[in-house]
Amino acid sequence: MAKKTVSEILVDTLLAAGVTRVYGVVGDSLNGITEEIRKRDGIEWIHVRNEEAGAFAAGAEAHLTGALAVCAGSCGPGNTHLLNGLYDCHRSRVPVLALAAQIPSAEIGSQYFQETHPENTFKECSAYCELIAHPDQAVRCIEIGIQTALTQRGVAVLVIPGDISHEKTEAPEPRLPILRNRARLVPDLEDLRAAADLLNTCSRVTIMAGAGCAEAHAELLQTAEALGAPVVHALRGKEYVEPHNPYDVGMSGLLGFTSGYHALMDADALLMLGTDFPYQQFLPQDARTVQIDLRGEHIGRRARVEVGLVGDVAATLQALLPLLNHKRDRAHLEKAQENYREARQDLDDLATGEAGDTSLHPQYVARLLNEQAAADAIFTCDVGTPTIWAARYLRFNGQRRLIGSFNHGSMANAMPQALGAQLTYPGRQVIALAGDGGFAMLMGELLTLKQLKTPVKIVIFNNNSLGFVELEMKAAGILEYGTELENPNFAALAEAAGVRGIRVSAPAELPAAIAAMLAHPGPVILDAVVKRAELSMPPTIEAAQVKGFSLYTLKAIMSGRGDEILELAKANLFR
Repeated sequence: MAKKTVSEILVDTLLAAGVTRVYGVVGDSLNGITEEIRKRDGIEWIHVRNEEAGAFAAGAEAHLTGALAVCAGSCGPGNTHLLNGLYDCHRSRVPVLALAAQIPSAEIGSQYFQETHPENTFKECSAYCELIAHPDQAVRCIEIGIQTALTQRGVAVLVIPGDISHEKTEAPEPRLPILRNRARLVPDLEDLRAAADLLNTCSRVTIMAGAGCAEAHAELLQTAEALGAPVVHALRGKEYVEPHNPYDVGMSGLLGFTSGYHALMDADALLMLGTDFPYQQFLPQDARTVQIDLRGEHIGRRARVEVGLVGDVAATLQALLPLLNHKRDRAHLEKAQENYREARQDLDDLATGEAGDTSLHPQYVARLLNEQAAADAIFTCDVGTPTIWAARYLRFNGQRRLIGSFNHGSMANAMPQALGAQLTYPGRQVIALAGDGGFAMLMGELLTLKQLKTPVKIVIFNNNSLGFVELEMKAAGILEYGTELENPNFAALAEAAGVRGIRVSAPAELPAAIAAMLAHPGPVILDAVVKRAELSMPPTIEAAQVKGFSLYTLKAIMSGRGDEILELAKANLFR
């Protein structure tokens, strides 16, 4: 059998898995791998400015394709920079392989320059994390890592010392037997009957649908019709649940709609489909609950579940549907739909541009983006208020996609995720909704967009603050502290970097600015100066929040910051 270096075996196996790019920053401990990539057709090295951005970009690629994506970091700081992005990939359940280079193998344990122990560091954010300490491990460890990432929909980490990557071992042809396999998991008939009996007995069923409904849209609609059930979606389920869905009544949770909240709280039965929605306070704890999830560990950890079904959502609903009675009483559904129409109108009324105003309501920015973006646009959004506006104002039709750090909740994800999305689909429109704080945190990736000539459109919601953190402080009754940002003119900064920059603050200028951004063939920064004092209210207000906000206003006035209260009133009450 022919012998090859560990680097050759790795690249052979990546190509067999369909990998076409590796995101990272080069370094001497990666030289064996990067040199092998350089020599090959069909795979390329994507040079980012920070390995964290490379991990986010790989995660976006994996999210969009469902296939394996790869990122890499050199020894020590190079691969520890991957950590935050990999946490996001792992918690978002996307298949990513991370190559964590290591110091020379003979030096491990000697506190050598840049020594870390990645097999320990990455264990919590991976499904597989192993050190290749001898070249004879390479074939099996690489194949196991790839198959683990694909089957468990998470991160696999291969720790490879720089010297080991150059060593040779016997190299059979790569084998990834599960690469294109598809399996369906369906619960036992007795368990399906128990779920059907519960749902048939109750009169007000509401469905809570998440990302597990990605391939179950038809079955979801059929189930909602049979049960006369409104469908509330979790944020990660929005792109899959919302399209062409007459039963959808919006989101619930901190970013949601009143209609979604009340549809859940008014139910006497809850059917949870492919969702690990984390906020117990937004779920009806007294309703009888059926939960369907591919991962049994998810069942019952957010609400008290009476019947749990471990299975694929689509296949399980197909088996459950013949057992359901068609409910003729549609009162619960019709009430939820009417509440949704009213909530939707209330939100749309806030997304306006006022003549003569010198700053923008962020809702208006999001609404116009939704109206002018392509039918198959890919959106990314930063954590915080950009996620709120994306959740409330972007509409999804089955072609559009939405990516964010919805489980890990990291700042600075939108721009690098947009990079990965644009490289994956170079012919599609990719728009990042970025916060000013998030954009600044990984601002160096603007240079990556320029260097790679990726036509990503970055819309910065520039309110000179960490806006969502300020809202949390006000709700808790404390004065905001440490949240103010002294921002540059981001459009001018972009122009200095060789990227088209557009700055807009007046509502009358916004439609043309967005049109110009979308028409430009290269990357663009749209610096949208939005109102800092804009409030985003959750669907239900608890007494503690009312008390906290009242306490905040009192403290603000007594500390001489009453102008903040006036600005809040102007931005939110007098509209």
